[in-house]
Amino acid sequence: MVDILDYFKGQKIVTFAPGDVLLPEGGRLGQLFVLVDGEVDVIREETQVTHVDEPGSIFGEMSVLLDMPHSATVKALSAVRAYVINDALKFLEQRPEIAIQVATLLARRLYYTTSYLVDLQQQAAGKRQDLDLVDNILASLYQKPAPDAATKPRGKKKPE
Repeated sequence: MVDILDYFKGQKIVTFAPGDVLLPEGGRLGQLFVLVDGEVDVIREETQVTHVDEPGSIFGEMSVLLDMPHSATVKALSAVRAYVINDALKFLEQRPEIAIQVATLLARRLYYTTSYLVDLQQQAAGKRQDLDLVDNILASLYQKPAPDAATKPRGKKKPE
């Protein structure tokens, strides 16, 4: 099987320093980024969504395909090298093999997001006892002691 990085050979590689922003949330760069090496955080509304260090990971595809602003910030945690594809929509139109890879990536993300959403909905409806288990354990740890135990004197017993 061909590695996703093989499809980008010959494209421009850009180096980012730790702390650099590859993609700004709300921005519209029209670029596609493919991680060659390094580590990034994906942050949405000041909340870390994920940490990525897998070579071949793609960023910016949703904004490009939906013609909308970036839904998250991608920030370098270490030195990062990435392929940067300008005019990404045209690039994808001309390379169906890469467009299929991106579609597969998006389908996988949608599958996991939908599964997570269903789990949350079932937990909220009380249908998933396995997800409720942690809540039940924590609740039992925070319950007040029974009234008898709280009123019993503590310490040494007096000799009879």
